[in-house]
Parts: sequence; structure tokens; C-alpha cells
Amino acid sequence: MYQHIVKAGETLWAISEDYRVPFSDLVRINNISNPNYLFIGQKITIPGLPDPNQIPYSIFVSTGQRKLTLRRNGTVVKTYPIAVGKMLTTTPVGEFVIINKAPNPGGPFGTMWMSLSKKSYGIHGTNNPSSIGKAVSKGCIRMYNKDVEELAKTIPVGTRVMISP
Repeated sequence: MYQHIVKAGETLWAISEDYRVPFSDLVRINNISNPNYLFIGQKITIPGLPDPNQIPYSIFVSTGQRKLTLRRNGTVVKTYPIAVGKMLTTTPVGEFVIINKAPNPGGPFGTMWMSLSKKSYGIHGTNNPSSIGKAVSKGCIRMYNKDVEELAKTIPVGTRVMISP
């Protein structure tokens, strides 16, 4: 099972939204007597997600270089060009995991959507391939459709995603 480490300012409600897990499930599974009291560093079990340490793949995103690098057991498998968030809607920095995949989400999300463990953010395709390489999104990571499909076929749900500036 995946263990989320509580960071400063986080609430159990926000964690439930980020992972798309019912609040009541988090309270029950983690045996939390007072959901209003969390402490920094507390481990919260997220049901349904595997431990990313058991997954050989990891993703590293450099928003500055506008590149997504897929690694397997620490070795670079492939690097992809991406688009990232614009100045007013930057791509979040930190460590996340892929919590679900949705093929053919439609609209601007291209042919594949992979949700990050941060509400409203994901790695997805695009209906505007000329945007790749630019800072133009609302914070998501855009990829060419063929690239995001290849990535989605390779990695499982639970894959760790590290995003740096």
C-alpha cells in the first residue's frame, strides 16, 4: 500500500481529494480518531495504490528543460519533450504518483490522461501539438499523443513522478 507523508498545511480532506479517495475511507483505514489533527511527517495509507518502491519505473520532469524522463530501476529508458504550465498557472513541483489512467478523455487532453496525486493535475496528450516545448498549460504536463500513449502502456498506476523546476 502507498503511504502519503503529511506536509505542512495539509488536511485529511485535501489528501482525500488529491488521491480521489473518500474521506471516510481514509479515516477508517488509518484509524484516525480526530481527522482535524494531522502532524507533519505522519504516514497516511492510501488504499488501492501500490507502494511505488515496488515499481521499477519512475518519472522525472524538468519544467525548465521541458523534458519528461522515464527511468527503469534508475536507468534512463527514454526522454520526451513536454509542455508545462504558464507563469500564472505553473506546474506543481514535488513528488507525486500516478493514481489513474483514462484513455480518450477528449478535448484538449488528447488521447490519454494520467492523473497525478494532486487534484486537477495530470500528464496528458494534446489536441495542440505545436504547444509541446512551451510553457502554455494550466499546470498539467502535456505530451504528444503518441508519446503519452507509449508512456501509459509502459508504466503502472502507482508510478512515482518527481517534478522539479
